[in-house]
Amino acid sequence: MAEPPGSLTRIALAVAPRWPRVLAPAVGFLGLALFFRGGFAGSLFLVAGATLIALGLSISWLVHRHRARQGRVTAAVAALIGRDAVPSFLTDESGRVTYRNAAASARYPGRPDQTLAAAIGDHFAAPAHVLRRMRLRADAQGAAAEDVATAKGALRLSVTQAEPCGHIWRLDDHGTASAAEIEMPMLRLSKTGSIVEMNQAMAALLGGRPASIDRIVSDPPLRKGQLHHLDTAKGQLAAHLAMLEEPGGLTQVYVWPSESPDRHLTHADAIPVPIMKIAPEGRILMANRRARTLLELPDEDGLEFSAMVEGLGRPVEEWLRDVSDGRGTTQAEVVRATRPQKDVYLQVALGRMVDGGGTSLLAVLIDATELKTLEAQFVQSQKMQAVGQLAGGVAHDFNNLLTAISGHCDLLLLRHEAGDPDYGDLVQINQNANRAAALVGQLLAFSRKQNMQPELIDMRDALGDLTHLLNRLVGEKIRLDWTHDNDLPRLRADKRQLEQVLMNLVVNARDAMPEGGQIRIATRAVRLAEPLHRDRAEVPAGDYVVVTVEDEGCGIAADRLAKIFEPFYSTKRTGEGTGLGLSMAYGIVKQTGGFIFADSVPGQGTVFSMYFPAHRGGALPAVASGDAVARPAARPNGGVVLLVEDEAPVRAFAGRALRLRGHTVLEADSAEAALKLLEDPDLEVDVFVTDVVMPGMDGPTWVAQALKARPDTRVVFVSGYAEDSISHNRAKIPNSVFLPKPFSLAQLTETVQSQV
Repeated sequence: MAEPPGSLTRIALAVAPRWPRVLAPAVGFLGLALFFRGGFAGSLFLVAGATLIALGLSISWLVHRHRARQGRVTAAVAALIGRDAVPSFLTDESGRVTYRNAAASARYPGRPDQTLAAAIGDHFAAPAHVLRRMRLRADAQGAAAEDVATAKGALRLSVTQAEPCGHIWRLDDHGTASAAEIEMPMLRLSKTGSIVEMNQAMAALLGGRPASIDRIVSDPPLRKGQLHHLDTAKGQLAAHLAMLEEPGGLTQVYVWPSESPDRHLTHADAIPVPIMKIAPEGRILMANRRARTLLELPDEDGLEFSAMVEGLGRPVEEWLRDVSDGRGTTQAEVVRATRPQKDVYLQVALGRMVDGGGTSLLAVLIDATELKTLEAQFVQSQKMQAVGQLAGGVAHDFNNLLTAISGHCDLLLLRHEAGDPDYGDLVQINQNANRAAALVGQLLAFSRKQNMQPELIDMRDALGDLTHLLNRLVGEKIRLDWTHDNDLPRLRADKRQLEQVLMNLVVNARDAMPEGGQIRIATRAVRLAEPLHRDRAEVPAGDYVVVTVEDEGCGIAADRLAKIFEPFYSTKRTGEGTGLGLSMAYGIVKQTGGFIFADSVPGQGTVFSMYFPAHRGGALPAVASGDAVARPAARPNGGVVLLVEDEAPVRAFAGRALRLRGHTVLEADSAEAALKLLEDPDLEVDVFVTDVVMPGMDGPTWVAQALKARPDTRVVFVSGYAEDSISHNRAKIPNSVFLPKPFSLAQLTETVQSQV
């Protein structure tokens, strides 16, 4: 990518014209140094004069070097485009023309140092705005191209970066008709109706150049495709008007005299917008060059417009008939073109034309594919956001149910030995409850609301620990290949969740290669000097650890590749996958602050690339939960626990589990009930075990009130929501820990025992 002059060079270029004014003080300082030689003042003047002289030499050198580089660039570009038949320009970083080839000099003559916008004049609307937009796109992408409408047709503008600075421009008018060839009268209107420009055909038709449209049209306002009466040099003329809006706010108006429209329609190829003439029954009577290209129309007669488009919501023939009879609305409709292989959406505006008693339709087509794509992306983002909110919301209720199920199952397992007939059923219940908990965890991973325990990870060590497990996962037919960067920085992530992401990607790669093959896992350090734009995401500049997982499998079709990170979307057959593996990977990577991309070629394989921000600092600071104080030794006979939980099944299980471990348990179904119990000054409580989200007062709020009178009491917060959602309030509670739901009997008792 081209690099503009450095900051010192820019300063030198700015100062160079004024440098002669500085030479006089420099000579004066040297003269004063000679006059006061031998003293402190003489030394000071000598240093000042020498500094100015050195600064001047540096400026001269920087300017000379920059101009030499510019000269080499100009010479190289001149050799490249000097004999090009297409008008071409070279501009510097400020947009000024530094070179134009012979074709450009003949077509766009002007001063040598003028800007490109001034050089090309008013050949199209808002040239400075269009050129600036294209230059910015070229700076980001390396090159840019755009079609603009002119009075003589379409002009193809293209720009490429010139190393080491500047831009090369080409103004290709190969699709533009000459003034003599355009017989169709055309003018440009401002928003106020003033005539900005008109071609020779229009001036000849009117017999002059009126200042505003109301001097020409006797029956305003202007209506697309409708019959109007124009005041011309030969009297009134009935004509149809076709209008095209330009980006600069101007409107192009084309005039088709009605007495012999077919003769004028033969010149419709000069109009820089797709247009068609359609019979009321739907037969295409005429399509200009741009319409034929857009719809990929075959060169034959008798084509039906209804066969070219779909997706209107009602028969296309009915729509055409209504507009032809004057019953339908003239509002533009969005339809999908059927002939092109790719998705092309059209915004079609129909106008009714009456020619010699016969009726036909004028259709103006606008390519709305980009608009529909943006609309689809917006709908998709809204859908994904709704799924994420749903996942985060239902996870709380599911976690409460799963806590009760798995907890009571643990209680039953305590009373049944391995040889008991019911033992196997209880184990199945427990295992399926754990699978359900993992499923909820995957939903939370997608919504980025799962609990994380970040640590500094060296991916080489992490992948080394996974080697044995991954080899068992892929089987004997598939070989794992590892490649690591020698200078690989660490990254900050939850190691357990990161391992889950890697296992998911490797399993997917294995399933894509039923006949066997190779899976390549590579890590490398990458420094992005500029932001990376791809797949509607922007990866900021900086240092990254990039992990790639590549297979040689069946690949993913292009129309499916954009959907693979959606929850419940799977390319596997029914029953072979939940559709949550990649969505979970996406959520974990994004919550870690990274990015994940997929590239695939059907029949050749798929590559998943994950960008994680590199961590080159020291160890992570320890995260304290409140104001830590010295923890007393755990009581062997248990302590007094106040259990506050609004869900009765969870409360029943937790109470029984803690009593079995020797604790005295006081139960409350709300924060208000808990505070009521604590009003007894003789009641001693060692640990508060409380749900975070409850009807009425929440957990952190009531605990904060209770700790005013009992400051040494320890706290265990439990919740089906992610820890991040309550970490702000919990940070204010001293001596507190967090236990996420669903938890097992052992997890609950161990956590409480550590706090007693």
